[in-house]
Parts: sequence; structure tokens; C-alpha cells
Amino acid sequence: MSSASSLVIETRNLSKKFKDVHAVENLSMKVRKGEIFGFLGPNGAGKTTTIKMIMALTHPSAGDVLVNGKRVSNDSVRIRKEIGYLPERVAFYDNLTPLQTLHFFCELKGADKSVAEPLIKDVGLKDAINRKVGTFSKGMIQLLGIAQAMIGKPSIYILDEPTIGLDARWVKVVRDKIKMLNEQGATILFSSHVLSEVQNLCDRVAIINRGRLIAEDTITNLSQYLNIMPRLEIYILDLGGKVPEGILSIEGVTGAEAKGGMLSVTCVSDARAKVLKAIEKKGMIIRDFRTIEPSLEEAFVKLISKED
Repeated sequence: MSSASSLVIETRNLSKKFKDVHAVENLSMKVRKGEIFGFLGPNGAGKTTTIKMIMALTHPSAGDVLVNGKRVSNDSVRIRKEIGYLPERVAFYDNLTPLQTLHFFCELKGADKSVAEPLIKDVGLKDAINRKVGTFSKGMIQLLGIAQAMIGKPSIYILDEPTIGLDARWVKVVRDKIKMLNEQGATILFSSHVLSEVQNLCDRVAIINRGRLIAEDTITNLSQYLNIMPRLEIYILDLGGKVPEGILSIEGVTGAEAKGGMLSVTCVSDARAKVLKAIEKKGMIIRDFRTIEPSLEEAFVKLISKED
């Protein structure tokens, strides 16, 4: 149970209605100090609307947002200064250099301009420091956005879809930067619909669908709650795409399917050795095997399908 002092961001029955559409409905979630918190959901689920309400960029129809225990509605300007924010669509002036861009944001945030050049180097844009931002790739723009968010050394970061539209190289750079900020003590909330990114980075996740919170927990706990078990992938010589007789009757096995030379068995941990032994008893040759732990994707799909 989280104490109030350990909560960095809290939403209480947060709602936002646009005419007849509930973009967010009675959303209550808690982000703890020092964690990387994933805010997950399909496109149009209400993630960006929620983030804008946390940032006081749009007003809720009902409910409250608290940042470090203080209501955003009471002191939104000061609270925003505690947060490094990367919006979903980052936009800078094309005719400015990264240095000029950060100088501009330093003025807006009341920060010393001397921090600009070290921040540009910190996100890996040193070689482009005098180039016009209009020549930047999407990945470079995202990194400049993260540098902008780092002005003032905030203790909280809110990053809206930080890896969207990036190729694998830039995704790794952005991911490493998120880890670095967290290791330096920052609390990070980031939204995404890229399941693998959330699984690689997050301590806990909240899953939202159609504006409503449907789960908030660790990935392990979600998998246990949904009864999603590990899978044993066994590569067998001459399997021929058929599940060996008797595998499904082993205690602890809940499912099995074969494809070519690979047998996939869903089972509890204690049943793995029994499965391997049963295959060898049949005179079949096991070339290799591995355990696939439950994924966030499985939990996500199961939760969304339950919701529908």
C-alpha cells in the first residue's frame, strides 16, 4: 500500500467529456516516487487527454489531479515547473539551431542559458549543435524534445509516446535516456501503445481502454491475475507438426500446439521437466528448448478482450 508521501502523481476519478464522448472516465491511478510507470492503451484510448489534464493543458470535466500531493488545479504554473514534459507531437522552429531552441525554452522556464549546451551534448546531438532544426530527423527531434524536458533538472518526467515513429536505432537511444534519467532519481511516466517498449522499461503499468482504467500493476502480477502461464518451446527432430500423444494429459499442462519442428507447451513451472521426460521416453530427440515468460502483449490482449 503506497503512503501519500510516496505518490508523485495521482488521479482521482478523473473524467473528460467532449460533447457526448467520454475521452476519459473516472480514471484513478497512482505513480510512485522513483518508478518508471507505463501508461498503456490502444490509439484513441485517452492517454494523451489524461496527460494533458495532468499537465493542466486541458481542464477535467470532473475529478482531481495531484502532483507531489498538491492539486494541479490550485497551482498549475508552479507544478508544471516540477515536470519535464515531452508532448506527443514535438514541434520546434525550423529556422533555429538546437542551441537557440534551448535558449528560448530556458527563457520560458526561467533557467540559466548555460545549461543548454551540456544538455544538447547529453542527448547525443553535439555534432548537430549548429544545424537548423528543420534539417533534423524524427529521432533527432525527439532527442531535442527530451533535452528541452530536462531543463531545470525536474524530478518528474511525463513523456507522451516518446518512441513513436522512430527506427530501432533511435528507439534504443531514447530508451537508454529514459533509463539514465530514472537512475539519476527521476520518476517517469510515459505513454505508449508499443508493448515491447513498456515491458522493457517499466516497473508498473496502467492499461486504459476507451477512457477507463482496466488494470494497474506489475507485468508479473497482471499475468498471474489473468492466469497467463510461461510457455515451453521445444525443438524436436522429426516432430512433423504434431503434438506428441499424452502431452496434454500431464498434470500442470494447459495447452500444446505444434508447428513444424517446434512444440509449444503452456504449463506451470513444475511441469516442464515432466514434459521433457515424456518426449524423451517416446524416443524423440530434443534439439533445444527454452522458456518464454508471459509477455505484456498477452496480458494486454486478454484484458482488452475481457473489456470488450
